[in-house]
Amino acid sequence: MITQWKEEPKAGVTFPEGFVVSGVRCGIKSLGNDLAVLVCDSVANVAGVFTTNHVQAACVQYSRRVARGGKVRAIVVNAGNANACNGEQGDSDNRSMADWVSRRLNVPPDHVLTASTGIIGHLMPMEKIKAGVEMAVAQLDRGAEADKNAVEAIMTTDTYPKYRAAIVDCDTWVEPIRFGGMCKGSGMIAPNMATMLAFLTVDVRMPSELLQEALNRAVAVSFNSVTVDGDTSTNDMCLLLASGMGGSEITVTGQAFEDFVEALSRFCITLAKEIARDGEGATKLVHVIVKNAPHYAGAHKIAKTIAESPLVKTALYGNDPNWGRLLMAAGRAGVPFDQNKVDAYVGTHLVCSQGRSVEFDRLGAHEYLKNKEVDVVVDLNMGEDSATVWTCDYSYDYIKINAEYHT
Repeated sequence: MITQWKEEPKAGVTFPEGFVVSGVRCGIKSLGNDLAVLVCDSVANVAGVFTTNHVQAACVQYSRRVARGGKVRAIVVNAGNANACNGEQGDSDNRSMADWVSRRLNVPPDHVLTASTGIIGHLMPMEKIKAGVEMAVAQLDRGAEADKNAVEAIMTTDTYPKYRAAIVDCDTWVEPIRFGGMCKGSGMIAPNMATMLAFLTVDVRMPSELLQEALNRAVAVSFNSVTVDGDTSTNDMCLLLASGMGGSEITVTGQAFEDFVEALSRFCITLAKEIARDGEGATKLVHVIVKNAPHYAGAHKIAKTIAESPLVKTALYGNDPNWGRLLMAAGRAGVPFDQNKVDAYVGTHLVCSQGRSVEFDRLGAHEYLKNKEVDVVVDLNMGEDSATVWTCDYSYDYIKINAEYHT
């Protein structure tokens, strides 16, 4: 059970003991920082979750292999070029990124993870990247400015940087554990990893196998429970590094491990919600909640289907409490339920009862949907499990941003 949760404002991946980071501009993007390097002072244990798309960028295939080894020292990330669908040249360029970092840091090449995000099908500007690596390694630091520079270097269509830090304590831990993280994502976002990069750091001592189990469980209720447009990208990953430099050690499953999973999940949810909040063209963050379901998997599938429905999302943009679209989307999720038991809510407004229309304050519900953060709830009244998926509305700007993305 968590006994202390204190967020550290303006801090990110270097808040836990043992990490330094940098973010620099090397000219891959037209504006802003576009290359980051994150380094652990000693060998870190690592866990990773990667895109389920069958078309995968070079960095995904490479970093998956590195993460299986369980030990790393650094991550190098670039924005502006996905290095996806570039064949053997893309694989070679990705290895070069890792090699350049390993040489500058004097660490083994297979202890360097890579990540890329940006346009698909363009060869990497390797001379720029090589110069960027040299600058980034020379500027490694810890603290608020370093954290901010790094998260800005991984952004593409994001409108603001997304990073968090917290110190957490539980009765089952010897000492508090520090959590740090940064992520990017705004479009091409759907569950099972989407155009999303997330880099998490902790200072607990934990074997890689347990770290992987904890990350899998945390991602399921956070990054894999956020959707902007239903598209799953070629590049996405979530990496968790544990420096082991804090005062707590968790080596076996048990209550201390369960408390760590709870804390990691909560931390990941705070980051995942920011991705939905910053969805391309979004005007509001939407919590899609399906409750009283027979099992979690069914509740999650229904919530995901509602959250990805263009008709639901456009109604939300228009502040229209059109509950029929909620039931329509729920019904095509492929999960059996009794429509005559379903209640639906927009905020606290009961808009549908037992699968049928009910009198409600339409103007009040309309005004509620003008808020920057709203809830829509589908109550199946068939069990005790629930699931939440975070999404956003569809505005005219979503079409404009994506129509003009390549040009």
